[in-house]
Amino acid sequence: MKVAATAALALLTALSPSAALAQDHAHPKPAAAGRLGTVHFPTSCRPAVAPQFDRAIALLHSFEFGASIQGFERVLTADSSCAMAHWGIALSRWTNPMAAGRRPEARLRQGRQSVEAARRVASGATARERGYIEAVAKLYENFETADQRKRITAYADAMRELAERESGDSEAAVFHAIALAASASPSDKSYKAQLEAGRMLEAMWAKQPDHPGLAHYIIHSYDHPPLAAKARAAARRYARIAPDAAHALHMPSHTFTRVGLWRQSVESNEESMRSALATGAIAEALHAADYMVYANLQLGRTAAARRILDTLPALRARFDPSVIAGAAPPAAAYFALAAIPARWAIERRAWGEAVALQPTSTDFPWTEAMTHLARALGGVHTRNLDVARDAVGSLAAIEQRLVADEEPFWAEQVAIQHLTARAWLELAEGRRAEALSLMRQAAAREDATEKSAVTPGPIAPARELLGDMLLQLGRRREARAEYRATLVKEPGRRHAMRLAGR
Repeated sequence: MKVAATAALALLTALSPSAALAQDHAHPKPAAAGRLGTVHFPTSCRPAVAPQFDRAIALLHSFEFGASIQGFERVLTADSSCAMAHWGIALSRWTNPMAAGRRPEARLRQGRQSVEAARRVASGATARERGYIEAVAKLYENFETADQRKRITAYADAMRELAERESGDSEAAVFHAIALAASASPSDKSYKAQLEAGRMLEAMWAKQPDHPGLAHYIIHSYDHPPLAAKARAAARRYARIAPDAAHALHMPSHTFTRVGLWRQSVESNEESMRSALATGAIAEALHAADYMVYANLQLGRTAAARRILDTLPALRARFDPSVIAGAAPPAAAYFALAAIPARWAIERRAWGEAVALQPTSTDFPWTEAMTHLARALGGVHTRNLDVARDAVGSLAAIEQRLVADEEPFWAEQVAIQHLTARAWLELAEGRRAEALSLMRQAAAREDATEKSAVTPGPIAPARELLGDMLLQLGRRREARAEYRATLVKEPGRRHAMRLAGR
């Protein structure tokens, strides 16, 4: 395993751009400890622990959850009566608020235990601090039976009330803003919550330009096609604010991906992968790898993408899903492990390679679905229709399982993939009208939702695949319209740009 890890790290190091190519937006390499931005979070804990508490808060704002938990635990070692350190651990155990999907039960139990520990020592806390503790409790309250989305909304509401009540507490406003963005419905195309969160954060960032959470959360709030340009300043600044946080090095690539700045995305994720590997945050490294492969494929850098693909066995060997480290949860690691080979095959239209992919079963079935989609498309294009039929059946089963498991976001994403696979199978079997109808349904449903923060983009955008289908049917003008529509939501996609122009 050590040999595999060393090989992966050596290969990632070799991918680094030369200093001569670095420009003013290139991200600095992690160096001396402590470069995490400037945050001060007043507490009633012993004054001696204030610097350590502030450092743990800075780590929390950059979603370095493993390190933030360790930081709050060190605070408790020095001051066992510090209720807010238990609060910090509870919020850190929730992990990435922007990650769709239910949290593992073991993590939820640990988080609730931290809330209970905070309550036990809260007699010496201030009313403001008790407000923070009762707010985070909403995330874990009756998690065995209560709907997760309702709990997230309850937390956002509690943070809003706290921020209004404690109007002089800028940290309450910061945590309220990211909670508001995280609670937004993926089907709300007015982006009301995200715009409100962004306005709040921008106003605070003007006063606290070195606060890591403000730049970070601006990027998340505007991580949507119509809003992405609003995050450009934060994207160019965040990595400089907190260069010792692997997620801060990666996060600008969310904006770069949204606006088609592929070279900048590659540079961001190279730095993030190196930092994550050095600290053992393997899920974070895999998350950055998925974004980097996607960007390299849009640039036509297939050799660079292939080198990252070749690191996956070593990274898989190092990955331990029980470890809380960076922003990327275990689901993000499994997502990247499935997404990267699927992207490698589909973006290159290497349909034989797509057929050869083998799904891996995990606790996160939506990751397996990507492999089935790739196999379905590969089976159709290579006339291996039995493979395609089997993949369509597997997608249907996964969709039903996610509905039963009350995973509405991922159930809808897999439903779109299922429609796509069915459409291409219908076309292969000669039912053109049915094929186009299903493919149009898939495109419309994909337009109506949002991608998860876990991914730089769909394995293959449904509207782009609709363009491919129309082109195959000789309907070139209609195909061109679909490719152009794809580029509105996914600017700079290589395949859509090439065919829209042609």
